[in-house]
Amino acid sequence: MNINQLKYFVSVGECRSFSKAAEQNFISQTAITQQIKALENTMGTTLVERGKRPVELTPAGRVFMQEAKAILERMELAVKRTHAAKDGLEGSIRIGYTKGYECSSFPGKLREFHKKYPNVLITCFRHDTDMLAAGLLNGEYDVIFTWDSTNILQDDRACVRLVDRVQLMAALYSSHPFAQRSILKRSELKGERLLFMSPSSNGDSLGDAHYIQLYQKAGYNPDILLRTSDMESVIMMIEAEVGISILPAYCANNRMDTNKLIFIPLEGEAEIEDIIAVWRKDDPNIVLKHFLSFFP
Repeated sequence: MNINQLKYFVSVGECRSFSKAAEQNFISQTAITQQIKALENTMGTTLVERGKRPVELTPAGRVFMQEAKAILERMELAVKRTHAAKDGLEGSIRIGYTKGYECSSFPGKLREFHKKYPNVLITCFRHDTDMLAAGLLNGEYDVIFTWDSTNILQDDRACVRLVDRVQLMAALYSSHPFAQRSILKRSELKGERLLFMSPSSNGDSLGDAHYIQLYQKAGYNPDILLRTSDMESVIMMIEAEVGISILPAYCANNRMDTNKLIFIPLEGEAEIEDIIAVWRKDDPNIVLKHFLSFFP
């Protein structure tokens, strides 16, 4: 049994004529008759009643007609999907992102991509920056959205693109003395009990060192009450008036209406968090190219 035999059989069943089916498939009537006979020999049963005009399918032929159509449709779909996968229109992509970035414009970008490429399976993973970097280089992700707390910019295996520059903000409880301010300097936070939002799971990354240096440049070492990479825990403790924190502006999204938290921009060119997209130079995933086009 082969695909041509299935096509010829379906044509005979639909046209109810060997001659018309032969014309439809641009072969001789003798050839199509021989192919149907070979198909019947393979199946071990008669599929077409040849003594009637127009020809009719036997009961077995009518059942096989439905199955043959389904097989042909499935094969056509397989060819289309294979070509789509070759062009990156189908497939999958594994995306890692730093904790808290789900509150940014990132979900909107995912939504736009999904609308354009609905047949691509998107899988997202939320991790600390060090876990993201290690996972990317180990082939666990196709792309990560992070900030460079692991010095991944220096890794020859990685391609990097700046996708977002995010304002850093002081996150305060509503009764804090600074709650009515429109802008703050880091130097003004000296003496505050700090809930330190760390980008890494071990609390000893380049990112941690960078932000500690910002406090030192402001003239003091921070009084760190808690060091964690869990943004929700930090938010909860600020609401409980245990301390304050410095967080990227996207953490304020959907939280302004709680009446418990106040977010105030920090003054200074250094009070910025750069979000980068990072992927491996040798990643063969065609979908990745289409995805990255949404982050020019």
